[in-house]
Amino acid sequence: MSPAGSRSGGNAPQSAGRRLRAVRERLFVGLQTVLPQHPLSRLVHRLTRLPAGPVTHLAVRAFVRAYGVDLHEAAQPAASAYRTFNDFFTRALRADARPLDPRPKALLAPADARISEIGSLTGGRLLQAKGQSFDVQALLGGDPSLAATFADGAFATLYLAPRDYHRVHMPVSGRLRSAFHVPGRLFSVNPVTAARVPRLYARNERVVTLFDTAAGPLAVVLVGAIFVGGIATVWQGQVTPPRGRRLQHLQLPTPAPTLARGAELGRFDMGSTVILLLPRGSVTWLPEQTAGQRVCMGTALGLLTASPAS
Repeated sequence: MSPAGSRSGGNAPQSAGRRLRAVRERLFVGLQTVLPQHPLSRLVHRLTRLPAGPVTHLAVRAFVRAYGVDLHEAAQPAASAYRTFNDFFTRALRADARPLDPRPKALLAPADARISEIGSLTGGRLLQAKGQSFDVQALLGGDPSLAATFADGAFATLYLAPRDYHRVHMPVSGRLRSAFHVPGRLFSVNPVTAARVPRLYARNERVVTLFDTAAGPLAVVLVGAIFVGGIATVWQGQVTPPRGRRLQHLQLPTPAPTLARGAELGRFDMGSTVILLLPRGSVTWLPEQTAGQRVCMGTALGLLTASPAS
C-alpha cells in the first residue's frame, strides 16, 4: 500500500467519527427546538423543590458521584443536610473556599465556570463560538442607547456546568443602576448549542443587571437555559418563574444597593451562563484567561485600567 493510501485508511475512522458526532449534535439541537422548553422547566422547578427526605438525599449523592461535585467546599458538606435538591444545587460555600484575588484592579470571575469566549466586541457584536456572533443590542433587550455604551468594549462569557457552584458574585464593586427580565427560549447553553444555535444568548431568557463602577458601566447578564428552574437576585429574590412575554423592568430598592467586590449578586436554579460587558478601554484580559479555561469565583479575569475610555 502506498503512503498516501495508508494515510487515507488511517483517517477514515476519524472522519466517520466526526460525521457521527455531527449527526448526534444536530439531533441534540433539533430535539430542543420541538421540546416544550418552558413547561419542562416548570416541572423541574417544582420537582427540585420537593422535600423528599431520603429520596432527596439519594438524588444528591447520585449527582455528586456522577458530576464529581466537591461537597467539602460547601458550608453544609453532608448530603443529608439538604431539604430539597434545589437547596443542594444553590448551596453556599465555606467562607474561605473562594479567596478573592488581592489586586485592587483585578476584575474577578463572577462564578465557578468554564470560559466560553473572552475578548473585545467588534462594533456592536460579540463572539458566541467559532463562526457565530450576535448583536449586543439584542442581548440587552433591544435598547440601542444601552448597547452603544458597550460599543467596541470588552466581554466575557462563562458557562456554569452542572457540577459548579451556582451563585453569581460581583466582579468589581458597583452600585445597581437598573435590572430587567427579557423573555425568550430556553435552549441548553453547553458548547454544542453555543456552536450550533445562532444568536443563542440573545434568544434565551435572561436577566440583565447594570451597575455603575469605578471602571464605568458594567452589565452582568444571567442567561437562562432548559431546566433552569429559576433566576434570582439578592435584592429582588426570585425573578423567574413566573415568566412573562414582555420585557419587564424590575423595581429597585430605595436607595439602590451597592454591592462590594465578591459579594453575591444572584443565583441559578440549575446551570447556565453569565455574560460580562464592559466599555471600551476599561479592562485588559489576562493572557492566560482564554476560551476553554476553567476559573473559580474570585479568580482574576483581567485588570481594570485607571481611566476607562468614555
